[in-house]
Amino acid sequence: MASRKKQAPVPASTNPVSMADLARELGVSMTTISRALSDHHSIGPAMKQKVLKLAKKYNYQPNRLASALRKGKSQLIGIIVPYIEGRFFPSVVHGIETAASRAGYNVIICQSNEDVDQERRNLDILLSAQVAGILVSMSRTTLEADHFETVRGRGLPLVFFDRVPEGDNVNAVVLDDQEGGYVSTRHLLSQGARRIAHLAGPQHLNIYKNRLQGYRQALHEAGMAPDEQLIVHTDMSQEQGAAAMRQLLALPAPPDAVFAAGDYSALGAMQEARRQGRRVPQDVSISGFSNEAFTLITEPTLTTVDQRCEEMGQAAVRLLLDVIEAGTAPFTPRQVALRPELLVRGSSVRAAKAEPAAAHLS
Repeated sequence: MASRKKQAPVPASTNPVSMADLARELGVSMTTISRALSDHHSIGPAMKQKVLKLAKKYNYQPNRLASALRKGKSQLIGIIVPYIEGRFFPSVVHGIETAASRAGYNVIICQSNEDVDQERRNLDILLSAQVAGILVSMSRTTLEADHFETVRGRGLPLVFFDRVPEGDNVNAVVLDDQEGGYVSTRHLLSQGARRIAHLAGPQHLNIYKNRLQGYRQALHEAGMAPDEQLIVHTDMSQEQGAAAMRQLLALPAPPDAVFAAGDYSALGAMQEARRQGRRVPQDVSISGFSNEAFTLITEPTLTTVDQRCEEMGQAAVRLLLDVIEAGTAPFTPRQVALRPELLVRGSSVRAAKAEPAAAHLS
């Protein structure tokens, strides 16, 4: 039998060496290379040694994604967030990446840009990528969760964080937003405020609905019925925060404090108050929510609620891994609620009622 012609060595190149390159140099099939690298029993010790030696020589790195796709599974976790700007979502994603990497997973990040149709497309992309599981914070325009039901129907592990669907049949990690709204309003009451307005977010999203509930709870416990004129619904933007403040200051009895469900709307409210000659906090105290980076450089600095962003991301990964490890076994949905932290700063503290710089909730 004619001897096999020896192939030319793999040429030096800046491109990664492929399995096909190794097979060509050794004059064997790619199947042989693949089985040798995976220590398959059908490949003899001598051939395994040759393949491993050549792989080391050329610093061969296997394409793990392609391998995972062939096997129908991967070490990838998909993430869908409404946007990646400000402090909150980047910090949550950092927590997710840290915890996922520690567990041997990589992540694919998708943005819905607050668009439910884009959110649906994101899901299709992640399903095509054969991810091991998906972490989601819903878009502002997501009113129905039928597309997520489709994902769960396929048996793919799914965990929501921050913005989650209604009901207790989902795996979710959230902040206790009702408690955050409660302590924010309670703090403003402790500063002597009696007409506290609330800049509310879209009520179909759990986070804003729960913050409003916390506001109402604090007023109720103080023996005060909420004045519906003082509750203004916004999209949480700086612009709508300013518009809401103009509306409130035009009332016959304007508020002496404002609790905004987000820092950007609180910033707009603060700027509008000052434009109209109101002193913050002497004439109107203002408190926000999210602990965005700019809250430390406003004048005065903005009282806000820290959402434990990185901790939320890490907790979401831990829950997702529990679902993944359960496999096809029954898994009772779990909801994890993190405790918020009120950060008391200059925008809300009146001199005679000063509180510590950070009030940890009991």
